[in-house]
Amino acid sequence: MKTIITSTGDNLSAKFDQRFGRAGWFCIYDRGDKSTYFVENNFKNSNGGAGTKSSEMVAELGAGQIISGDFGPKAKTLLEKLNIQMIIIDETELSVQDIINRIAKN
Repeated sequence: MKTIITSTGDNLSAKFDQRFGRAGWFCIYDRGDKSTYFVENNFKNSNGGAGTKSSEMVAELGAGQIISGDFGPKAKTLLEKLNIQMIIIDETELSVQDIINRIAKN
């Protein structure tokens, strides 16, 4: 399963981004082969609809779950329809690697 982690940058030491629709980057972590890669969020600067457009983007990336700090109401509704699990973490000082380490323990 692919897990998407919202990120402020395009590397594992980047800080976890608390925003979903306006996150700078998405880290895609494949639990099967433990690989990671980063995709820039093209909708982070959208005038409107960033959450729904980002939801469609992560669905196209094959996400089974998303880890972020917050999801807007429209993004939540769409992600629920797409059957993508949302996990909220409210710790602001974590890096992407910190979150992957937590996932790997489970």
